[in-house]
Amino acid sequence: MAPATAFRRSDAAEQARSWSGKVSLTPRILAVNILALLLLAGGFFYLDSFRTRILDERAAQASREARLMAEALTAIPDTRRDWLLARLATDTGTRLRLYDAAGAASADSRTLGVANFHLDDPDDDSIAQRSARFLDAAIDRVVRAPLAPGYRERADGRRWPDVRAVLAGASGAVTVWRAPDRTPVITAAAPLPGGRALLSAVNARDITERVRLERFRLSVVLLVVAAISIGLSLFLARTIVEPLRRLARAAVRVRLGRAREVVVPRLPERRDEIGMLARALSDMSLALRARIDATEAFAADVTHELKNPLASLRSAVDALGHVRDPAAQAQLLAIVGDDVHRLDRLIGDISDASRLDAQLSRATFEPVDVEVMLAAMVAQREARGVARGVRVWLDARDQGELHVLGEGARLERVFANLIDNAISFSPDDGVVSVAVRRDRSMLEVRIEDEGPGVPETARESIFQRFHSVRPAEESFGEHSGLGLAIARTIVDAHQGEIGVESRDDRLSGARFVVRLPLAEREAAA
Repeated sequence: MAPATAFRRSDAAEQARSWSGKVSLTPRILAVNILALLLLAGGFFYLDSFRTRILDERAAQASREARLMAEALTAIPDTRRDWLLARLATDTGTRLRLYDAAGAASADSRTLGVANFHLDDPDDDSIAQRSARFLDAAIDRVVRAPLAPGYRERADGRRWPDVRAVLAGASGAVTVWRAPDRTPVITAAAPLPGGRALLSAVNARDITERVRLERFRLSVVLLVVAAISIGLSLFLARTIVEPLRRLARAAVRVRLGRAREVVVPRLPERRDEIGMLARALSDMSLALRARIDATEAFAADVTHELKNPLASLRSAVDALGHVRDPAAQAQLLAIVGDDVHRLDRLIGDISDASRLDAQLSRATFEPVDVEVMLAAMVAQREARGVARGVRVWLDARDQGELHVLGEGARLERVFANLIDNAISFSPDDGVVSVAVRRDRSMLEVRIEDEGPGVPETARESIFQRFHSVRPAEESFGEHSGLGLAIARTIVDAHQGEIGVESRDDRLSGARFVVRLPLAEREAAA
């Protein structure tokens, strides 16, 4: 198996394990949008109540028409009864039947030649009609609509509940039936003189067709809205989920450390929150890579720096076993002592440097008055006395309180390192000047000496770890080369800057400049 293929498979497996038991954003987006469609689909259930209201209105209308037709039949002679019965059946679109007091049929509009009432045979329906009838049954079952009794013809009038009620003395009765093709049939009865009854029957097929038409229109709207909603959901998922998935895969590769140069997509074309997240992750991965490189370089530098005193110590110890001259032995023992002292100093500085980043990341920054701090440091050195007659002078103007947000002990170490460094390079009876100035929203501290200065080509390298350029008269190994590197790390953690330049007022000498952001109240002053 090729390494790239193995990496892709293992990466995919790791990604699957990371997201196991979780629901991706794509189905979530689809679910939220489809939920709105389901609410719209509730219109199907509204159609059932719509149909019920229409049926109730039609039943009431059938009852009124039956009473009116009964009054009309009562008002004419029996000789014209059949003509009026046929005329009323034709005008109202109903089938009219007359029953005597015994329930026997005495007249029927169908036998009078008015065939305007018929029921469809479900076996002759088309596939579309059968599908619509099946959908009617399904929706009725879901909404638990009451099922009307099945309609069938009855020869005996007393078997019609409406006729039976009227013959029993009711002023009228109406019943809604269900035809074999699930269309409603409405029957209504009204009393006639002599204990007779009039029964009207109408097939309200138009109600079913109207409800089905509205359902079809709603279905079309739902399909169109569903297509648009799904399309928008997929577009939204592609613009959100896919970039997040790319970032997640890159983050997994960074975490696994299987690709040395992992490129986290920055998505420069995205100006939204995802673009901000992508650029933040990219910057974080670059910072992590720089930190890893720095750790590796630091380990290599530590190994190199420790080898030198260890080699010298080993040579001196080996020579002690063969030298008998007391003077030579004393010289070798002095070398051993210097190497042990150098190792002790190196280990202490290395320990401080290795813990510095972690300690600064957890530190709580508080307002620090830098001018007061520098004044106290200069006063302490003057009180203790400075070697070789070097004087340390503080150039501070009355600028009020100059506070920066930071950790006082760490900032004090920065300025102590720079002052000690300036003293070590100053000539005898020289002057080290410490100046504090406000530069708009920044605090600027300048530490100047009268020494040989720093070559322009070495002004950046002196801040590297274990890089040390010391005066010629200074004993070898007196410094670990970590002081300026530690100072830069502390200043960077305080969002400041540190650099070195030549003095403008003399031919020799170095000027170290530290710039730190002032606290908000001082910066706004």
